Amino acid sequence: MQKNLQAEIENSNRVESTPCSLYFFHFRKNKYWAFKQMRLALKPLKESPELDFFKLMGCGWGNGFSMVPDFSTYALLCVWKKGFSPEDFEKDNDLYHSYFQRSSGIRRFDLHPVVGKGSWGGGVPFEMQPVLKGDYPWAVLTRASIKWWKVPGFWASVPGVSDSASGFPGSTFSIGIGEWPLIEQATFSVWKNPDSINQFAYQSRHHKNVIKKTRQRNWYSEELFVRFQVLNDEWLSNADTTGGDF
Repeated sequence: MQKNLQAEIENSNRVESTPCSLYFFHFRKNKYWAFKQMRLALKPLKESPELDFFKLMGCGWGNGFSMVPDFSTYALLCVWKKGFSPEDFEKDNDLYHSYFQRSSGIRRFDLHPVVGKGSWGGGVPFEMQPVLKGDYPWAVLTRASIKWWKVPGFWASVPGVSDSASGFPGSTFSIGIGEWPLIEQATFSVWKNPDSINQFAYQSRHHKNVIKKTRQRNWYSEELFVRFQVLNDEWLSNADTTGGDF
């Protein structure tokens, strides 16, 4: 009886599949090709049998929200259909093969969503999962649609939060991503553990001020906040990228 109970506990904390992945594609060359894919890649992504949900996004300079685009780096968020994995996508998807051949480096985060609120495009793309036992890094995705008449006030307040997050103890990676410049913005950050995230949320002066202003000024028409456990952080490359580019 005790052995059966222990087996059930172990099975409940075993990772059977990867719910979603976030790719970052870095380009030293072929930057115009990569820029064009922001429109041209949408149709093949919609037709990809592996994907339940996706967002192809540009990246900003620096470590968080940025008004200046980085034309060398792009992000692809993938929520996998049941029965599919990132390895299936990388093996069988022609669009991914094109990105692999033309990019100088690819970084993939495999993510296990555990808590979140809000919506993206009117829907909830992530199915929340039980927290896994183990010493996993954690990640946070924050995303917002900014009301166009609120754009100046938003951008006057946000950069301080991005800068403070990148230098905060426990933060290991931070980048700004988005579907449209200025109005469709997100940040993705990776942390050593959930305590680091909580300390930033409650101790960072910039962060607390922006949260207060968000409630007072009603900047967003839609927003989403999700915490993940990071199952895997892997570099995939056909060139000489070793992790120093972003």
